[in-house]
Amino acid sequence: MTVPVLPTARLGTDGPFVGVQGLGCMGMSDFYGPTDRPEALATLDAALEAGVTLFDTADAYGFGRNEELIGPFVRANRDRVVLATKFAVERKEDDPSHRGIRNDPAYIRAAVDASLRRLGVDEIDLYYMHRRDPAVPLADSVGTMAELVRAGKVRQLGLSEVTGAELREAYAIHPIAALQSEWSVFARDVERTAVPAAAELGVAFVPYSPLGRGFLTGVFQAAEQLAADDVRRTQPRFTGANAAANAELLAPLREIATARGVTLAQVALAWVHQRAEVHGLTVVPIPGTRKRSRLAENTAAATLRLTAEELARLEPVAGEVAGDRYPDMRFTQVGRE
Repeated sequence: MTVPVLPTARLGTDGPFVGVQGLGCMGMSDFYGPTDRPEALATLDAALEAGVTLFDTADAYGFGRNEELIGPFVRANRDRVVLATKFAVERKEDDPSHRGIRNDPAYIRAAVDASLRRLGVDEIDLYYMHRRDPAVPLADSVGTMAELVRAGKVRQLGLSEVTGAELREAYAIHPIAALQSEWSVFARDVERTAVPAAAELGVAFVPYSPLGRGFLTGVFQAAEQLAADDVRRTQPRFTGANAAANAELLAPLREIATARGVTLAQVALAWVHQRAEVHGLTVVPIPGTRKRSRLAENTAAATLRLTAEELARLEPVAGEVAGDRYPDMRFTQVGRE
């Protein structure tokens, strides 16, 4: 399959230009069951050749091993890669169920140094606060992130899963290049306050899970088919009656895909890309994959345009989805709106 090189867009008002679709690297190391390391590494190279330049990881993915995995690739292509990583989700390898949220200045300073060491680079292009701890004032957390920019450890700042009000408050402390939150045909709560604020401020929106963690590909049938250590087994939209109900919602995507001769995933990604025009902001989705075949399929969707009639058929889907995005929604933006 021949994939055209992606067009580019700018992150924020003075950030780097990147391909309009990035690559989420999380699944190469964690959360979605066994992975094929050589194929994952080959996928990184294939992505770069297709025009993907924004590569997204986090210190929490694989307890730091995802940063270590992509580090050699980043270093070998440093002048072409825009590297994004994150802090704030505290995990413990001796207690895999532990999830803490840390935004305190001392933690941030230690986290960035640890990420730089694992990645083997001198500077991170885009450094996100992965989740917001509302007990820590943004003046402290974003203020500390701004110190990292001045110290030359970080070039641009990003936030994840914050409300519109929080984004505005943070931006007043230091310019924010990108806001990363879940956004897909199945998940549109960001459109309440976060998307309008990003559009107003000139902040790029980086949708994660634009394929609904794989649900929107049409391949998923039941949680029981997933690997025993696949985190989706615990997510409400993938379990029991919710999963069955949500599978029925794929009908309009399947009909559009069949008529167009494309895949369900491509329809879902095209919908996300066209949010840029609908809401008047830069949108750079980061679908995750660890296979070159899926990478080619995903990047081809960046130039697929849905008609007004097709978009209208997809409009009601999100409002009918059964189940929350996470078992615990407290640390998502919608949980604080």
